[in-house]
Amino acid sequence: MPQDFMWGVATSANQVEGAWNEDGKGMSIADCERYNPHQDLNDYKRVNSMSTAELNQAIKDHSTKKWGKRHGVDFYHRYPSDLKLLAKAHINAFRISIAWTRIYPNGDDSEPNQKGLEYYDSLFKTMKDYGIQPIVTLSHYEMPLNLVLKYDAWFDKKVADYFVKFSKTVIDRYHNLVKYWIPINEIDSIVRHPFSSAGLVEDRFPDQNFTQVIYQAMHNQFIASAKITAYIHKNYPEAKVGSMITSTMVYPYNSDPRNMFKATETMRENYNFSDIQVRGAYPKVLLDHMKKIGVDIPITQEDKALLEANTADFVAFSYYSSVCTAYDTTGLKITKANRTTGVYNKYLPESEWGWQIDPVGLRIILINLFDRYQKPLFIVENGLGAKDALTSNNYVHDQYRIDYLRQHIKQMLLSLQNDGIDLMGYLMWGSTDMVSASTTQMSKRYGLIYVDLDDNGNGSYTRTLKDSYYWYQKLLSFGTEIPTAYLEND
Repeated sequence: MPQDFMWGVATSANQVEGAWNEDGKGMSIADCERYNPHQDLNDYKRVNSMSTAELNQAIKDHSTKKWGKRHGVDFYHRYPSDLKLLAKAHINAFRISIAWTRIYPNGDDSEPNQKGLEYYDSLFKTMKDYGIQPIVTLSHYEMPLNLVLKYDAWFDKKVADYFVKFSKTVIDRYHNLVKYWIPINEIDSIVRHPFSSAGLVEDRFPDQNFTQVIYQAMHNQFIASAKITAYIHKNYPEAKVGSMITSTMVYPYNSDPRNMFKATETMRENYNFSDIQVRGAYPKVLLDHMKKIGVDIPITQEDKALLEANTADFVAFSYYSSVCTAYDTTGLKITKANRTTGVYNKYLPESEWGWQIDPVGLRIILINLFDRYQKPLFIVENGLGAKDALTSNNYVHDQYRIDYLRQHIKQMLLSLQNDGIDLMGYLMWGSTDMVSASTTQMSKRYGLIYVDLDDNGNGSYTRTLKDSYYWYQKLLSFGTEIPTAYLEND
């Protein structure tokens, strides 16, 4: 193992912090996402969008129980004890996001909110005391709601400028405590869920091609990210900036060459986004695709120079599962993945939410990304959502999660040993349980630490260590000496 390898966990502010209207925090788009017990969780288009009417309804309703991301798991008040539990598990890295609306409540404020800055002062200093390295995402599905209603979100270049201002504020403030920065979470996700990724509400663009709107917002995100990368490299050269993408392994349904081509085409589409941030230019295949679908994004020479000169230092990615694809899906069973769908793979088991479990797919992703970019990789999300049960004597026996983690980590270690990759670390999703990003549920649990809270916001918020916590603690206690038997046995 590399001596500086980072073992840890990952979360986002909107899923754990809570305290949605405390200490000057403004309302974000995440505060508008409401849990609906009758929602069809297979309808990803419905899950990943929102109307202006729904936003107005959210503004009028000041309750928290119906709106899971308003209460989160109360990390805002409980972070000292939560971090202590992570430190006891030998975790040395923790990926979080900084809530934009804690620093600039409306997004376009002239001055930052001091109480918000002081909260993160304390959070990062506590992490340092425990020897935990922060990995900070600057935009993780929590845009200020005011920027949606006043400027139409990332479609407006003014919003990109406000994001750069926010980013510079927190980078200057925390550069002595934070070394690793990710400007935008899963930057490719804007084409799948434009509301949560970029605050885009389709009914606010009645006279425009909404696909054009999405791609313009995407370009604005790339330019803002490049400006942030330039700022960090110039002012804090010891810091590192990463591109972060969604990685879902895609296989052909069978050996039909037409299915192989479809799988290759699908994977290539995902790499378009990391290509821009890692290679510094729009790939021709993406430019040709935009032309074919009638999208015309003005990319100036200044934009091109900015992208070329400010590439990412490392490639971060999420990985949960894989899918198959086919040139003709008629009659084939469809399955789910990370806010997307694909053809069911009969060789793989699936989670309670229908995501197929594929540890070897992680190893293939590592090889593909490193061969493509020859830059350090960073697994910043990998985990299993499941309905954990708390026993009468306060245990959570989540052997299924242990199995998932063990199998994926094994493939990661085998890749380190045999595939010639450069890997910075492994962060499982998440730390404590948290509110689900896509469904706003608590019952879809990911953490090592159980939180007493249900889908309707009822519970004591009491923390209980799961069996997986003790398993991860034992694994990390090995330090750099991973027993050979661990690699040889399931």
